[in-house]
This record gives sequence, C-alpha cells and structure tokens, in this order.
Amino acid sequence: MQLFLISGLSGSGKSVALKVLEDSGYYCVDNLPVELLPSLISNLDQSGYKRIAVSIDVRSGSSVKQLPQQIERLKQRGVDVHLLFLDAQTDTIVKRYSESRRRHPLSDTGPVAGQKQGLTLPECVQRERGLLADIASIGHHIDTSDLRANALQLWIKDFIKVDRAHLTLLFQSFGFKHGIPLDADLVFDVRCLPNPHYDPLLRPLTGCDLPVIDFLDKSASAQKMFADISRFVSDWLPCFIDDNRSYLTVAIGCTGGQHRSVYFAEKLAGHFKTQQQVLLRHRELIATH
Repeated sequence: MQLFLISGLSGSGKSVALKVLEDSGYYCVDNLPVELLPSLISNLDQSGYKRIAVSIDVRSGSSVKQLPQQIERLKQRGVDVHLLFLDAQTDTIVKRYSESRRRHPLSDTGPVAGQKQGLTLPECVQRERGLLADIASIGHHIDTSDLRANALQLWIKDFIKVDRAHLTLLFQSFGFKHGIPLDADLVFDVRCLPNPHYDPLLRPLTGCDLPVIDFLDKSASAQKMFADISRFVSDWLPCFIDDNRSYLTVAIGCTGGQHRSVYFAEKLAGHFKTQQQVLLRHRELIATH
C-alpha cells in the first residue's frame, strides 16, 4: 500500500493537494483524527485499496503530535508512507483568510496568558506552527506563499511521480525581493553576478532564453559560481543520502527570480540529472502564469 499524508498550515493549500491526489486515482480522506489512522489503513487494505491519501492537521486537536509515531508504526507494517507538508508565510495566510472570510481552526482555542480575548489570526498561525513543528521536520516541504493553485497542482503532480526509493534533488529559482523559500534546504545567493536586467534587450527575457544563457555563459564569475555550487552539492550529497533524505531542495536566488537564478537552476538540473533524480522549479516564473 502507498500512503500519502498531507499536512501543513491552515490556508496553505492542503485541499488543492488532496484534490490532485484524488484526480490521480488515490482514495482520499480529509481531516482524519490521528488516532483513527491505523484502523483506516487496515480497513482500506482489507477492502483492496492500495493508493491512499489522508489529510491530517490541527483540526485533529492535540493528537496531531502523535503523527510521527504513527508514521513509524505504519512503515514497520510495510506501508509505503510519504508526508507532504505545505507551508506559507504568515502574512500570506492572513491575507487568504481575510479574502475567504473563513475562521481559523484555532480561533476558538481561547486566550493566551495575559490576554482577555481570544487569539488574533496571526497568533493562531504562530500557535499552529508550534503544534506542527515535529511534523514539519519529517515531511517534504512546499512553500505555497507565492504559488497560484494551478502551479501548486503541477508541483504536487511532480511530487507523486518521482521514485521515492531514491533521493530527489530539487533545484528551485527564486527572487530575494519576494522572500526566501520556506522549503529550501540549501540557499545560494547569485545577486553578485552580472545582471541581465540592466540590458534593455535581455530585461523582458528569462534565464531559459538563449540570449540570457549566452550572456551568463560568457561571464567568468558566473561560471566560477556554477563550478563552486555544483562541487558543494556533489561533495555533501552523500551525507544527505546517508541521512535517509527523500528530497534535497537547493534554492538559487537573485534579485527578481527571472534571469540569473533561473539560469543557474536550469544549468544545475542539467548537470545533475545524469547522476541523480532531479526536479526543477522556477517560483517567480510559474507564479506569474
């Protein structure tokens, strides 16, 4: 049996992820109390279901902290378990709740010390992060802060296609002016390199376009940076593999996430794809389409 567990912050896109899995042929259950997970898996296994997706989050109450232990027990039973954790910046979540006018699941948990009234929305998000901290540390992160629903759907489809028996190298470009991705394991800053943005002919293009590629290919500093990053990843990759990682997310950032970071993510993905399972993401490019 293959089991995908979806968790993360409220308002981070868990319903979108669960819908993608449902459309991909998984039997899906939303908002399952953690203590019911073992019996659900046993019953579905006896009924012949082999691909299951379950969403578990703070709506389960304090029992959500039992999830890491439940995952280990299921793995010992031979279940192929994978955890996807969706995250987003606090201001993004607050904006999403303001637009939808829905209540946060923790809004009725009562006041904190020193307060007479209940939690504000940012305080709810902060408390939720604390409750889910142990789960976040063992799951594959996706930061949905700047993602539209269609972009998240594409990333989820990529996630369920890869062979999780081997570590996947995920190269992601981003723009520092939009914030560092929450899901990054390694972050490299390429803002010190020549910027195609200042060439009027290159400005409307991206790091996927041949004129920008030629521009950076001719830069000695860019090639030195590429050699250093690729060597660093190569040298330390065995340690991450020995740590039983399923994913290693390498984020490359420039100012706007359009030119240099895209160029480097593409080049690194091409370099490593012959020796490792690779995924490629361009956060700022896909967020605009």
